[in-house]
Amino acid sequence: MNRSSGHLNHSAEKAVSPNDSGLATIAIEPDTPGGHSHGCCMLRSLYVKDFAIVGEAEISFDAGLTVVTGETGAGKSLLVDALLLLAGNRAEASMVRHGCERAELSAEFDLGARQDLLDWLREEELDDDSACQLRRVIRSEGTSRAWINGRPVTLTQMKTLGERLIEIHGQHEHQALLERGQQLALLDAFGAHAEALDRVKAIAHQWRALDVKISEFSRGDDPAERIEWLSHQVKELDTHALTTEALQELEETHRRLANSGQLLQGCSGLADLLDGDSEFSISRLLARAHGESQRLAALDPALEPLGELLDAARIHADESTDALRRYQSSLDLDPERYAEIDAQLGKLHELSRKHRVGMAELKTHGESLGVELESLRSAGSVLIKLERERSGLLDAYKSAAAILSQARQQAAQRLARTVGDLLADLGMAGGKFDVELEPSANEEPAAQGAERCEFMVSANPGQPLRALRKVASGGELSRISLAIEVAALGLDDVGTMVFDEVDSGIGGAVAEVVGQKLRRLGSQRQVLCVTHLAQVAAQGHAHLQVSKAAEADHTETRIEHLDDKARRDEIARMLGGIEITKETLAHARQMLQAAQGAD
Repeated sequence: MNRSSGHLNHSAEKAVSPNDSGLATIAIEPDTPGGHSHGCCMLRSLYVKDFAIVGEAEISFDAGLTVVTGETGAGKSLLVDALLLLAGNRAEASMVRHGCERAELSAEFDLGARQDLLDWLREEELDDDSACQLRRVIRSEGTSRAWINGRPVTLTQMKTLGERLIEIHGQHEHQALLERGQQLALLDAFGAHAEALDRVKAIAHQWRALDVKISEFSRGDDPAERIEWLSHQVKELDTHALTTEALQELEETHRRLANSGQLLQGCSGLADLLDGDSEFSISRLLARAHGESQRLAALDPALEPLGELLDAARIHADESTDALRRYQSSLDLDPERYAEIDAQLGKLHELSRKHRVGMAELKTHGESLGVELESLRSAGSVLIKLERERSGLLDAYKSAAAILSQARQQAAQRLARTVGDLLADLGMAGGKFDVELEPSANEEPAAQGAERCEFMVSANPGQPLRALRKVASGGELSRISLAIEVAALGLDDVGTMVFDEVDSGIGGAVAEVVGQKLRRLGSQRQVLCVTHLAQVAAQGHAHLQVSKAAEADHTETRIEHLDDKARRDEIARMLGGIEITKETLAHARQMLQAAQGAD
């Protein structure tokens, strides 16, 4: 694989330094944004290899606003696509460069003082000092693998971390703002209602769980009929069911009584064999053998042990005879007793089939039914207790929801004023914006609170307010949505914010306002913005240009960091197209100087 297949050009050669492998690294060193702490969580580098039409590229980032520009189709959004994949988005085989086996992506973040992220990595056993590396490999057959700090992870883990590292605003995000649920979530983020909302959610979930439990107690057949049936079953099982030991003893007795005749006959024959009248009984034969061994032992003492063994055998034979006679006397030939035990086992077999459990489990099954019976008998008092708890939770929910509702009303007024001011800045003088809160139709506690939210807008003076989702003009929707997004920027603690052509549909002075706001945001956060507008690009602290070039039989995407002169030329191109005049260059220079002078 040719490591230089993905070009990295740089207008100022001194800023390009090859690493050990010969790969050129772009170092972005923007003007230091005022007020931005380099100790904050931020993206430090991005590496891609064989990704789409990029052969290989490694880009280093610093604080502030970095703008990414290039002609249509050059692949400006590939950097955003790479970050989306590293944040856990779904991968596709088409993302692998044609003819390659796999695409490789990695990004390194400096976590700074973000203790919450360090704690999460530690809990997941992924910690590695204050640095954090996300890596993703996508194979040509469509499969992918993910790593965090060199350790394999699931996409769920990568997504969980990625959402806390990067906030990406895409070209189609305007559509999400049309959803009422998203509007309510944005209002809560704007008003910092997390604590109040969490309490409302917790109480609502408790109420729902209790409501389900009450329903389970209340549903089904008539409790009285169930109680009557259970009472009969429990009584029957208490009467007949046996413990495991008692059942084993009963079965042994039944088997002995069933074979008592055969046992008596066998014992009698065995007794005759051991010590009967026959001269060939075992006792008599052992007695004769013992006497003969003693006579021989008198001739040779070596045979004395044999006599001892025969004497012991005779004693054992006598003891066996005594045990056999005792057993014979204990045998019971009572047919009534046998019939009684046989009927008892028959009843146990019947109960076993009826309850579909083994005979040995009947006792435990009866105890289980007894617990259910007792529970049903006390269900009335339990239901009263549960309903009292549910009523208490409803009161607590109403109180918590009222606090959240009041906070939302105040936040709605602030958001309406902020967005209204921004609409004027974005070229919609006379436009109005309002946040309408209406009670939810659902009377039961809901996790989102007691009201619904609707963003209302009037794009032109004299026009009535209408729901944002009913605004017809695409240009108006883009500017209104952008005003809402700008109003909500920086509400969370995500260190890196990415904007992928969210300025589409605007231009002129409006674009300049958007660029200024993004630059100011860059003084607080690290911002990466893909744009096609010169007014936005001029506001960047650093500038990346993406271009596409045909080389031999393939196409390459080049990424270059622009110095001051190259940056002026790029902005002039964005202003004037193919033919760049002195006036266009002068205008571009003025835009850059104005942006730097505003800091």
